[in-house]
Amino acid sequence: MGRTADYSRQTCPIAATLEVIGDPWTLLILRDAFNGVRRFEQWQERLGVARNVLASRLKTLVAHGVLRTEPYSDRPPRHEYLLTDKGRELRPVLLTLYDWGERNIYGEGQAPNRMVHDGHPFRPKLVCATCGEEPGSRDLRRVDQDVAAPTVGEALARDAG
Repeated sequence: MGRTADYSRQTCPIAATLEVIGDPWTLLILRDAFNGVRRFEQWQERLGVARNVLASRLKTLVAHGVLRTEPYSDRPPRHEYLLTDKGRELRPVLLTLYDWGERNIYGEGQAPNRMVHDGHPFRPKLVCATCGEEPGSRDLRRVDQDVAAPTVGEALARDAG
């Protein structure tokens, strides 16, 4: 798919996520999907990405259930792309990337636009869904489970089937 990285033999949720959305064009496609873009020509115009690259990335997102297609024209046959529930779950990821870029690339208040919530600058905050606490770096640890985990490639193949 135009990438040199192959995560299919790893056993890691981050690698699995990168296998689906790790391409930079894919993240920009998702950004635009969250901003209401639904049609191929809209993405093509906004991003300036080559048509074959855009078609490939959209096909991958549909194959992994991040987007779904819905017809909007019979003649000629055309369809639009809509975020699925699985796709909408990526919203916090994109908001966190946005916030990081605003603060660490542009500098505070220097980005060409900003996210606003109830009239004030929006800042995402990661909290534990169980207790509501914000975990510190010393609060989190990875615990290996006693299961035979599939590789990223096996998990994605199972998910597609």
